[in-house]
Amino acid sequence: LPPDTELPGPGCWGQFEASLKMNLLLIFLFMLEAPSGVLSQVQLRETGPGEAKPGESLTLTCTISGDSVSSTRATWDWFRQPAGKRPEWMGCTWYRSGRWNTEYPSSLQSRTTITQDTSKNQFSLQLRSLTAADTGTYYC
Repeated sequence: LPPDTELPGPGCWGQFEASLKMNLLLIFLFMLEAPSGVLSQVQLRETGPGEAKPGESLTLTCTISGDSVSSTRATWDWFRQPAGKRPEWMGCTWYRSGRWNTEYPSSLQSRTTITQDTSKNQFSLQLRSLTAADTGTYYC
């Protein structure tokens, strides 16, 4: 991401740091013990309408393969990038200690909801009261 990209909030970032430390340790141990040629890859696929009108709501869904939405070592984020502008973090969700947590930037908190569907291994973003400023490419 470009240097001036807004980073995830402290809850997400703290979870990411803890997850990163654990994953680096696990990767190291995996490299010591795994047979050569064995790789694991997480893939994310966004789905939703191609466009929405001002005033409407937009719901996008991210399907995870190669990991679990309820993993206790991951955070799941949404970003968007308006044409010609820097990416913007839109929020995240994570599962720890038997409960779901979400965090949003203050600029979007009143219009944004992130939910999880463990049966489909998905998480979704809902953005309400769309304006022209919400135009862009959305990523999970």
